[in-house]
Amino acid sequence: MAANSTLCKSLVLASLTLPLLLILISIILSSWFNIYRNALSDLGHATRSSVAPIFNLGLSLGGVLVVVVGANYLTRVSRILGIVAAASGYSLILVAVFDEVYGVLHFWVSVLFFVLLATLLCIYIAVSRGFIERVAAISTLLVAVISWILHLEAGIPPGAAIPELISIAAVAPFYIDAAFRRACRE
Repeated sequence: MAANSTLCKSLVLASLTLPLLLILISIILSSWFNIYRNALSDLGHATRSSVAPIFNLGLSLGGVLVVVVGANYLTRVSRILGIVAAASGYSLILVAVFDEVYGVLHFWVSVLFFVLLATLLCIYIAVSRGFIERVAAISTLLVAVISWILHLEAGIPPGAAIPELISIAAVAPFYIDAAFRRACRE
């Protein structure tokens, strides 16, 4: 039984660290990338970015792992939490498959991914039993939403990378919490 818990925790951590590590490697290898002026997806543009294979591999691996975690583990916490986690993982795969070369299609699958992340956090808030966890999740959700409003309405920052990273950082601790405290237990 302990092996299953260890596998669960390993998959959860890998689903976050692998894509973030490959994104970081892509940023480091791209002298042109500016976190303030670019979107992360610029790194995955198949015809303009030499690091596109690394970046898109990270997104697709992360997406597959999030689907596995959602379908196999987070459904133990809440069926809808697991389904939305799996859908967000699949949408991350779509962001990698339909990279920036696909223009508007890429935009819409990216929007889908970030909307599903926000939805995942809302579901966590609804199913969470602890007051502190709920307040923390609501606070981080508000920070993420405000970062997107500032970006989309005021052009602050001009690129989407910062609100994208804020959104991921907003969801990550609660994704880990739902898995480690409730889904990966024996």
